[in-house]
Amino acid sequence: MTALLKARLSKKRFQHSVNVARAAFALAERWGADPQRAYLAGLLHDCCKELPFEEQKLLMQQGPFLVSDTEWLCKPVWHGIAAASYMHTELGIEDAELLGAARWHTVGHANMTRLEEIVYMADLISADRTYRDVDRFRKMAQNDLDKAMLAAFEYAIDSVMKKQAPLPVSTVEAYNYYLARVAAKTEDKSKSAERRKSP
Repeated sequence: MTALLKARLSKKRFQHSVNVARAAFALAERWGADPQRAYLAGLLHDCCKELPFEEQKLLMQQGPFLVSDTEWLCKPVWHGIAAASYMHTELGIEDAELLGAARWHTVGHANMTRLEEIVYMADLISADRTYRDVDRFRKMAQNDLDKAMLAAFEYAIDSVMKKQAPLPVSTVEAYNYYLARVAAKTEDKSKSAERRKSP
């Protein structure tokens, strides 16, 4: 897989893929997922990133994945769906969770699997990332994955809105899902604290 990626990607994109794989491996160890599967998913998530859009589109059309109308309008997210299609049709990977990790790493969705969450976050916090909030996201990803995912979707939605680009419904649904999860956990903690205080 490493040799394949070196042939398909620029040096910079290949190094990013390795960094995401390493971050995914570490997050999998932290959050109880399979580190080897996480590493492979991280390594392959951008395998179609540098293909021309026409080739990405063809892979998307040939693959087994449903693509929303909004996603068709937003070319920057195509590479995730194209990667999953390439992994399935060309590499023979049938592991649904591995494919999902690539397919959803740009837009997300509600109730993501643990591996999908890990690759989504690993892409955001990999060693080559230098944007302003990256250190905060790195700490959150180690402390509370649900809160990290909520913050990640807040960041993603804000970025898309600033560009005035189409916003996939699945991204909004993901934000609402993690917002509810974090709120429920906060409520549970408050109730537990109240019970401890009661005589």
